[in-house]
Amino acid sequence: MTSDALTSYDAPNVGRLPGEPVTLVEGVSFVVSSVSGDIEQNGAQGLFFDDTRFISCWKLRLDDAALESLGVISPNSFAATFLSRDRPLDGRADSTIVVVRNRFVGNGMREEIVIRNLARESSACTLSLEVDADFAHIFDAKEGRVRLNAERSVDVRKSTMVFFYAKREITRRVWVEFPSDALLTPGLARIDIVVPPHGEWRTCVEFRLDVDDEPIELRYRCGEPVEDSKPLARHRFWKQTTPLVRSGHDGLNITFDQSARDLGALRIFDPEQPDLVMVAAGAPWFMTLFGRDSLITSLMTLLVDPTIALGTVHTLARLQGTKVDARSEEEPGKILHEFRHTRTLSTSAKGGSAYYGSADATPLFVVLLGELYKWGFTDVVRDLLPHADLALQWIEEFGDRDGDGFVEYRRATERGLYNQGWKDSSDGINFANGKLAEPPTALCEVQGYVYAAYLARARIARGFGDEATARSYTMRAAKLKVAFNERYWLEDRGYYALGLDGEKKAIDSLTSNIGHCLWSGIVEPDKARMVADHLMSPEMFSGWGIRTLASSMGAYNPVSYHNGSVWPHDTALCAAGLMRYGFVSEAQTVTLGLLQAAQSFGGRLPELICGFDRDDIPSPVRYPTSCAPQAWSSAAVFELLRVTLLRFDPSVPDGELRIAPSLPPQIGNLKIENLPFAGTRLTITTDGTSTEVAGAPPGMLIVKSL
Repeated sequence: MTSDALTSYDAPNVGRLPGEPVTLVEGVSFVVSSVSGDIEQNGAQGLFFDDTRFISCWKLRLDDAALESLGVISPNSFAATFLSRDRPLDGRADSTIVVVRNRFVGNGMREEIVIRNLARESSACTLSLEVDADFAHIFDAKEGRVRLNAERSVDVRKSTMVFFYAKREITRRVWVEFPSDALLTPGLARIDIVVPPHGEWRTCVEFRLDVDDEPIELRYRCGEPVEDSKPLARHRFWKQTTPLVRSGHDGLNITFDQSARDLGALRIFDPEQPDLVMVAAGAPWFMTLFGRDSLITSLMTLLVDPTIALGTVHTLARLQGTKVDARSEEEPGKILHEFRHTRTLSTSAKGGSAYYGSADATPLFVVLLGELYKWGFTDVVRDLLPHADLALQWIEEFGDRDGDGFVEYRRATERGLYNQGWKDSSDGINFANGKLAEPPTALCEVQGYVYAAYLARARIARGFGDEATARSYTMRAAKLKVAFNERYWLEDRGYYALGLDGEKKAIDSLTSNIGHCLWSGIVEPDKARMVADHLMSPEMFSGWGIRTLASSMGAYNPVSYHNGSVWPHDTALCAAGLMRYGFVSEAQTVTLGLLQAAQSFGGRLPELICGFDRDDIPSPVRYPTSCAPQAWSSAAVFELLRVTLLRFDPSVPDGELRIAPSLPPQIGNLKIENLPFAGTRLTITTDGTSTEVAGAPPGMLIVKSL
C-alpha cells in the first residue's frame, strides 16, 4: 500500500494531547511510539506481542539528526502515517526533505519509509535506523522496572538483524529485515541515499517474531497489499453493521461514532474459535480478556453488537473455575478476573494464564446471561445454564465465606489483588476519615450484582417453565434485598455504606458505588431519593460525571485512580440507576455532562478523567496514565443511549419491546438506523414525544411506555 492509499480510509483522527504517545493495535499486537514515529528507549513505548515487548527502541535519523514531526494520520486501529521533515539548513526558513513513515502492526510490524525531495536539485543524505529489543514483560515495561536477568544477544546476518532472548525453556527472537544495501552493525543500520529533484526514495522494513522457536506469521509483509487483509475486512464489516446515530447534539453524534470505531478496534478473536468475538479491556496495556470489564462492556453494547456478549459468555464459561488453587485464586464455579497468554515472560506472581481474584465477575456472568435471554438468545442461555448454576453455587459456597448472606473477598496469598471489586487499587476502599479498610470486604455493589443475578436466574427459569427454581431465586433475591437495606444503610448519613470490613464494620465513605446499587435495583424505593441527592450533590457530581469518592471524604484526591476521579462507565451506570428509579432530570444532567466531556476529547472518552470541579477547571482533564480507547469507557455512550435516552427494554421471549424515549431538549430529534435486534435491523426515530420503530420482527409488540 502506498502512502497516498493509506489516507483513503475514512476513520477520523482523534484529538491528541501534545506529547501523547501514538498507539496502534491489532489483536494481541500493539505498538506505542512518540508522535514522530520513533520508539523511545527507557520508557513504556515499544512493539508488543503476547504481553512481551519485542522492540524497545526504533529511531530514524537523517545525517544523524532527529526530524521535526509534522503530524500523524491514523486511519484505523492498526495503521498510521507519521509525517516529518528534515531540519532546515542554516540560513533557510524551510526544509526541502519530507519523510513519510507508513506503519502497520499485526503479529509484528512493517514500516515503509519514503523520503521526498522537494528541491530542484538532488539531495544526498544518510539514513540511520537505530533498533533494540529488551523482551520485557508488558507490565515491567509499563512500570519502568525492566529486569535484564536472562541471556540476550544480537546477531547480524547480511541484511537481517536478529535479537535473541533465552530464560530456561523460554526463547524469543525478533528478525528485523532491512534493505539489501543497508550497512548493519548490532543495533544500527545505515543507508547512503541520493534523492532526485522532485523525486522520492523508498524502502520497507519488516519486524518478524519468533516465540519458543515458533515463527509468528507476519500479518503485513513488504510488497503485499493491505487492502485485502483480514483485519481490514473486519474493519469494513464492522462499519457496515454498526448502527448509525444522528441527533441534534454533536457530542452524542461524534461520541457514538468514535466509540463504535474504538469498540471495533478492541475486539479480540480466539484463534482456535475465530467466530467467537470478545472485547479487550483497553489499549494499550490491557489487550486481553478481563472478566468484570468484558461482562460490563457486553451488557452495555447489546444495543450495538450482541455478538460481543455471546463470545464473552462462551469464553468465560470455558475458563470457569473447576478447582481450588490459592496461587491463581481459582475456585469451582468462579469467573476469572483476567486472562493472559501462556507464552509470556511474566514476572507476575499470579502464576498461570488465568487469575480469578474478582468478587464481582461471577454474579455479573449470570446477569449477562439473563440479559441475553431477554434479547432472544434462548438457545445460548439454555446451553450455558449449567455454568450459571455453578456460578450461583460459588456465590453461596465460596463467595459468602462466613455465611452472613453477603459476598466478600480476601486474597488467598500476598501475591493476589488486595481489593477485588471494580475499584481494585490497593487504596481504593477506605473509610470516610481516609483509613483503609481491612478485608474480608463485602462491597455494596457486589451485593447488588448478586441480587440482579438471582432475579436473572429466576427470569430464565420462569421462561423455561421451571417454576420451582424461579420461586427459589426470587425468594433469595427478596431476602438479600431486605438484609442489605438493613445492614448497609447508614441512617445518620442518608446513604449506603461502601461495604463491610473484616470486622463487619460499615465502611462509611460516600462513593459512586451506591449508584451501582440503583442500577441493580437492590435499593429500597424509600431510600432512593436520598441516594440520588447524594450522587447529584456538589461533593459527588463534578459537572462532567460522578466522582468515585466524594470531595468531602478524607482520602479524596481529584487526581487519583479511584479516590475522586470520574470514570465514564461508572457514571453511565449511575445514570442508568437514576433513570431506573424515575429520577429523569438527574439522569439527563449526568448524561449531558458526560457527553460534553467526550466532545472535549474528540468523542473518545478515556478510561478516567480527573475529578476537578467544572466550575474551577472548565475543561475535563484526562488522568495521566488512563487507557484510550478503553472498552467500558467506549461502551458508556451505548448505555446512556439505551437506558437513559431511549429507555429500550426488550423481552423477545414474550414478543415484546418496550421503548419510552426521554430526551433532554439539547438532544433534539434522534434517529438510530441499522440497530441489530432479534434477527432484524431496526430504525428508531423520536423527538421524545412521538416515537416510530421500523423493521421489528413480525408479531413483535412495541409498547411505547414503561
